Formats: sequence, C-alpha cells, structure tokens
Amino acid sequence: MRTTTPAALLTAATLAATTLLPTATAATAATAATAATAVALPRDACGPGELCLWGKPDFRGERQTHELFRTEIQNCVPLPPGTDAQSLANRTGRPVTTYQSHECEETGEFETYPGDGTWVPQSPYRVRAFKVWER
Repeated sequence: MRTTTPAALLTAATLAATTLLPTATAATAATAATAATAVALPRDACGPGELCLWGKPDFRGERQTHELFRTEIQNCVPLPPGTDAQSLANRTGRPVTTYQSHECEETGEFETYPGDGTWVPQSPYRVRAFKVWER
C-alpha cells in the first residue's frame, strides 16, 4: 500500500504555513496541513461498505462504485470494457485485491488493500479487475 502522497501533502502544507507565515504557530501549521490532507482524500465520496474506483489519480475522473451485496466474494470482477482505474478507496470492511489484468491473473501486477478505509490516490498500475475476499 502506498502512503507517500498524503504524507507529502502534510509536509508541504506544514512547510507552506511556516514559510509563508513566519509568525504562524504550530497549531496553525497543523490546521493547514489537516485541511490539505482532507482535500486530497475525499472521504465523503465513498461510503461505508463500498469499493470506489476513479479513472484518474487523486480521486478524479469518473467514479465506479461497487457494493458487497452485488459482488460475489472471491470471484474476479472485471471493470467494464474500455475502463480502468488509477485511484481507489476500499471501505468494504473486507480485503480487496486489484489486478492489472482483466482476468485477475497474477502474472501481471496485483495488490491487496485492507477494507478498513484504505485510500489509494495513485495505484502503481491501471486497475482492470478486482476480487473481494472473506475477512
């Protein structure tokens, strides 16, 4: 799981607050950093129990939403033809593996994300399919 983007945003916001406002207190810098992180992670854009996939990095582009009641556990779910995802949020409560392959083949890239609220602003590959696993 990659977590460098939120950390980089936090660092950049803190640096900006302390550089541009030399009299800013640590609390002001922390508030600015929290606001920058909140913008980067649109937590209200993906509800509890959902797997959300965006067509572009940083949770931009067209969003696809998948819920557990429509998804068979441990079965490969290919994305619709001609679509893929570059960022995702896993709020299913279950582990989800994303695949570079439309057939969930493990010869291409794949990665499993915990289901307790994992936010991935930039997948290391284009996601073309996924599997939801038992806990």
